[in-house]
Amino acid sequence: MKASDLFVRCLEQEGVTRIYGVPGEENADFMMSLGNSSIEFILTRHEQGAAFMAEVYGRLTGTVGVCLGTLGPGATNLITGVADGNMDRAPMLVITGQGALTRQHKESHQIMNVVEMYRPVTKWSCAVNHADNIPEIVHKAIKLAVTEKPGACHIELPEDIAATLTEAAPLRATRTRRPVPGSKVIDDVWGRLKTAKSPLIIAGNGAIRTRASVELRRFCDATGIGALMTFMAKGALDLDDPHCLFTVGLGQRDYPQLAIDAADLVLTVGYDPVEYGPEKWNADCDLDIIHMDFMPAESDAHYQPQIEVVGDLAHGLAMLNERIAADGLPSYDLTAQSDLRTKMQTEFAEHADDKTKGSIRPQKALADVRAVLGPKDILLSGVGAHKMWVARHYQCHEPGTCLISNGFCSMGMPLPGAIAAKHACPDVRVLAVVGDADVMMNIQEMETASRLGSDITVLVWEDHAYGLIAWKQEQEFGSHTDLSFTNPDWLALCQSMGWKGARCDNAENLQATLNDALDHAGPAMVVIPIDYRENMALTKRLGKIDQTF
Repeated sequence: MKASDLFVRCLEQEGVTRIYGVPGEENADFMMSLGNSSIEFILTRHEQGAAFMAEVYGRLTGTVGVCLGTLGPGATNLITGVADGNMDRAPMLVITGQGALTRQHKESHQIMNVVEMYRPVTKWSCAVNHADNIPEIVHKAIKLAVTEKPGACHIELPEDIAATLTEAAPLRATRTRRPVPGSKVIDDVWGRLKTAKSPLIIAGNGAIRTRASVELRRFCDATGIGALMTFMAKGALDLDDPHCLFTVGLGQRDYPQLAIDAADLVLTVGYDPVEYGPEKWNADCDLDIIHMDFMPAESDAHYQPQIEVVGDLAHGLAMLNERIAADGLPSYDLTAQSDLRTKMQTEFAEHADDKTKGSIRPQKALADVRAVLGPKDILLSGVGAHKMWVARHYQCHEPGTCLISNGFCSMGMPLPGAIAAKHACPDVRVLAVVGDADVMMNIQEMETASRLGSDITVLVWEDHAYGLIAWKQEQEFGSHTDLSFTNPDWLALCQSMGWKGARCDNAENLQATLNDALDHAGPAMVVIPIDYRENMALTKRLGKIDQTF
């Protein structure tokens, strides 16, 4: 068969059902082969949008999300979304075309070393130089992409290789079982937990992966120990769980730090330093830390665990739960954790019943978003001032129901990501919360959503500026540079793109407006004027934090 046919059959063998992308001339054979396969190709309006779609699909399903671009500018356009997915630990396969091998050694139209360019932002990057190698390369790329820590892998398929004939056949799809921690190290952890007075859990991205959150919830129920969650671990504990201490990760010292300061032992569960650097929460390098994760701890002066439990996270927690059941519970002083939960619930309630007109406070907007979304519905947040408010104030019932771009922190993910979220989870509501700067990064994907009939809603927080940069500059310098810009007529844009559009500047009407948009069968946008005076108000309030709640 033709090499491109073989490549597609290998993807089918691995369970790939959908590819997002923008093809080019050098993908022509591959695209013809794809058209004769069971795999759906989703044509996007920009390669970056395709990469974000693959990222979100991978994060939500745990299976590989696939994106495609051509050589040169197609490959460079993909790379930001690929880097974002890789650092947010999304299993991804990135396929790019390339010019023929016969012209790669010299200056030639659109030729650049894409494989080398992708090495820093992927787990593995490889070019196909012989058609017979395709089965091994595809098998390896997907196997690596889904293995802990998940991430992106890249395959380059030159146009002349794609057109050659081969007698090779796809390899059998395989998935490895993760190794489990040894009993001795679990005994050591349990021994340390039994002597602790005020232990605390920090749950990270790994805690929401397969089965880990189930065992974490059992562990918290059995011990009474509370868990702080990073931006990417939301939903590891249900927001209504008394052990849920909500979110840690704001750049400024926040109330969760008081609970960390009160702890004599910190158990990290699936913690990933790209989410929230340990220098933020262990500035004095004096915390007693136990590390539980699929991988060994990163070498960091502020993160030097006394014990490292490396292996399947759910299994390690289950082993601890067995010891608790056999030995009974220690007596802990968890007063600081209880006080933190009460304090944060007060924070969430502030302004939740606002009836202001003209602009809407972030707290009110997110209280209403939480009210209209069900436990399994999905919220996606981009990067900007809105991200800080989503991270701090929007809490979850279930894992994987709040996706925030946080490892690489790229703007532009939520709109294309919402399209893929609906593919991954067709039976839930999908809402993207974006700033007006964030959404414009990939606004062209409005057409993709309209063409596909994507049942998604986008909530735009409009402040006509790069609000997070203004916030940070004002914190540091007392003022900010000119970061303002103009916006399109959102309702006219929606009409031209085939979207339902609405504007709401009355806080009292926001829930009804959101429900109307979410109930609409197809893409919808709600635009609100956001009151970012609350940014510095929060900064000033947190600046007064002392050693008590």
